[in-house]
Amino acid sequence: MSRRKRFGEILVEAGIIDEASLQKALDRQKGSGRRLGRVLEELGVVTEKDIAVTLSRQFGFKTVSGLAKYNFPSEVLALIDGSQALEKLIFPLKKQDKTLFLAMVNPLDMETLDNLAFRTGFKIVSCVTTPSEIQAAVDKFYLAAKQEQASDWWTILIVEDQELARAAAAAALRKHGYTVVEAENGAEGLKQAHQHKPHLIIADTIMPRMDGYEMFRALKSNPATAKIPVIAMSSKSSAEEEAQVLDMGYLDFIAKPINPVRLAARSRRALRLTYGEGDPPRRT
Repeated sequence: MSRRKRFGEILVEAGIIDEASLQKALDRQKGSGRRLGRVLEELGVVTEKDIAVTLSRQFGFKTVSGLAKYNFPSEVLALIDGSQALEKLIFPLKKQDKTLFLAMVNPLDMETLDNLAFRTGFKIVSCVTTPSEIQAAVDKFYLAAKQEQASDWWTILIVEDQELARAAAAAALRKHGYTVVEAENGAEGLKQAHQHKPHLIIADTIMPRMDGYEMFRALKSNPATAKIPVIAMSSKSSAEEEAQVLDMGYLDFIAKPINPVRLAARSRRALRLTYGEGDPPRRT
């Protein structure tokens, strides 16, 4: 039996990346637990569409797009929880007899496929799509009603000294219905945290005046802000950097440059982990 080609090899053979770019990505991925595709996106050598097209051509999967433009029956949507759809980057398309057609970012994720087949009793047929497509579909069909009712309850503080990066992150979150407060350094972020009591703080680790680590320690030492979850952002996307911030008590870590889809998904995950599936209490 021939060996199944690795994802990186497939991209090289397809002419999407070269050997040097692949090796650089593999070095950065080592020990981080991140998907190779995500690392390649961060390096700017592939797009999410490149990955979808390559997987489709290599393994004969059908590609799907424009998911948010269509309507899906409630009985199909009920087969997958919205949280699972975001976490696994999957979306139910239709059921036909005992077959479920499923949009996936990674159609080679056999664990997710096997678990879903076991739970639903359906045969799963995979179709390839992109993270942006999944996010848009989940927002519309699973989360839209909840956002309309309580989006203004969710306040997120962005602390970032680079104005363009801060504005991009804030715009991505406002697009999903969040109230966003901005600060340009740790000292200002600390002030805004005490003033607004946000439900979530997303902060760069390296900033002037007061860096993200100092701000984080100050937040956790004050009972008024100690329970606010904090996500670290850093251009140092090594496994050591990620391990350091998680050991300190940060809820999550996002490597820069920030991908808007990933930022929204990680923010939603952080709020869900902290406050549960319901709406959070209003801050006073």
